[in-house]
Amino acid sequence: MMNKCMLLLAAILLLPACSKNEQSTQAMTPPATLITVAQAQTKKLEIFEQAVGAMESLVDPGVGAEVPGKVIKVLVHAGQAVKKGQLIAVLDAADYALQKREEQAEIGRIEALLSNQGKIVDRNQQLVQKNFISRNALDDASSQQNALRQQLEGAKAQLASIEHNSAKTAILSPIDGRVEKQIVSPGDFVKQGDALFQLIGTQHLRAHLPFPEGVAAKLHSGQTVRLVTPTAPDRVYTTTIKEIKPLIGSNRAVDVIADVVDQEGWQGGASVNGVVVLGEHTEAVVVPESSVVLRPAGEVVYAIKDKTASQRIVRTGLRQEGMVEIVEGLTAGETVAVDGAAYLTDKAPVNVQQSPAR
Repeated sequence: MMNKCMLLLAAILLLPACSKNEQSTQAMTPPATLITVAQAQTKKLEIFEQAVGAMESLVDPGVGAEVPGKVIKVLVHAGQAVKKGQLIAVLDAADYALQKREEQAEIGRIEALLSNQGKIVDRNQQLVQKNFISRNALDDASSQQNALRQQLEGAKAQLASIEHNSAKTAILSPIDGRVEKQIVSPGDFVKQGDALFQLIGTQHLRAHLPFPEGVAAKLHSGQTVRLVTPTAPDRVYTTTIKEIKPLIGSNRAVDVIADVVDQEGWQGGASVNGVVVLGEHTEAVVVPESSVVLRPAGEVVYAIKDKTASQRIVRTGLRQEGMVEIVEGLTAGETVAVDGAAYLTDKAPVNVQQSPAR
């Protein structure tokens, strides 16, 4: 009985010492850092230069009156879209209708004279053959016939000219575009050459992109350009550099020119964002930007394996769309810390949680 009591007392005395050893061990072990992770991926990255410029309309004709007359109808107004050949205004054609009737009557008169002169020539030919009249009389009748024929041709040409001018009283749009300015109103009298409308073409536009002079050596004709304009923000138009102006402007910028053809919604004078593609990295290893941390040793990432962070010194490259290219120090497929990476050290224990949707 005495032995049992002694053993029990010894066990009670040892319990505080064991508890102190366990607390000391826990205090020496750092707590695991809560992080999210992502895998290093391969992705095609483009090397590009970007600039904001302006659109220019290459076709902006002023529509003028080709014949004088009174404006009786105006069918389009400023801001309205027009199609090539669309009727946009009408001039009074009454004078041309009267001239046409007059000339048609003149043609009828000459045709009647010519018909009668033809009969005279035929009769004189018969009389000459019978020696009833001289040859000179026949030649005179033939000359009069030829003169009437020429008069008829002149009258027909005059009628065609009147009809042509009459058709010009219908003012048609010469291009597909929009009305920039309406200059005349119904009731105005216009002379030949007076301006009626100012149109802006939308079929063929030109983008002017100013790039810093230090970038000029990297740019050349034929390089791919992606353009976006606020007037049509949902569409990206891909084209190429048409030309680069040889002189640097007063703002010390190089004017890069690219053409835009048949794009609905694009307008002259609008701003445009242009991206010139200089090259690409086809198999770039990329990680999220927050995975790269600055330390005294340089830029590092923390590779995660078996719930332990391993510090990797890396060399970074391009940065695009929240991703960083890793040129050296990491391979595709490795897992790196993302959220919480800034709080890690080499060999630190980690507790990985599910990554939130990015």
